[in-house]
Amino acid sequence: RKFSKSHSSQAPKSHTSPNIKPERYTPTPMRREDLLDLNEVLQYPGRQISVEISTELDQEEDIDLIKPLEGELHAVSTGNILIITGHFETTMVLECSRCSNPVETPIDFDIEEHFPVVGTPSSLSAQDMATVAPEEPYPLFEGNNLMVEALLRQDLLVSIPMHVECPPGTCSYSEQQSKLQSQESGRPEFIDLANKLKLKENLEDQD
Repeated sequence: RKFSKSHSSQAPKSHTSPNIKPERYTPTPMRREDLLDLNEVLQYPGRQISVEISTELDQEEDIDLIKPLEGELHAVSTGNILIITGHFETTMVLECSRCSNPVETPIDFDIEEHFPVVGTPSSLSAQDMATVAPEEPYPLFEGNNLMVEALLRQDLLVSIPMHVECPPGTCSYSEQQSKLQSQESGRPEFIDLANKLKLKENLEDQD
């Protein structure tokens, strides 16, 4: 997985009393490779960061990616809300809804998540600091660090189409159905039934 961070905007520098030392932020220990430190964004409302991400979601056994999940995340805080947006694309293997054969399926999706922020940003108060307070029942943060792959997995799963079919002319189920219909259409009883129905329609049209 690859993270590449760039700053697109900055908030003005804070001014504190020379007699008060601002509280230093101690980052949460990086126990996961996919953690993205958003403390700078949270302590400086209006400052945005953009991160290019490429991951294969190696830890997700129920997701079969053919191409890496790639895109860009943007994060900015209003002071009360942490806003995370982005756009991602990948190709994954899904089952055909008809024949259950594997189908390579391109998927793209947008991300727009809002998370509550509590506390006063350290850029505005030397005696406090802002922290994200997510309300989700499943973990997406460790302190002010975003679990990137957990967020991406969540949005990828809800973007998977419910109905997937093989490309035209390649579905084994469709071929079987076509053969069955061809066999049925050639049987005498079906031909006789079709003729009777056609005759009935003609008589009704005359009436």
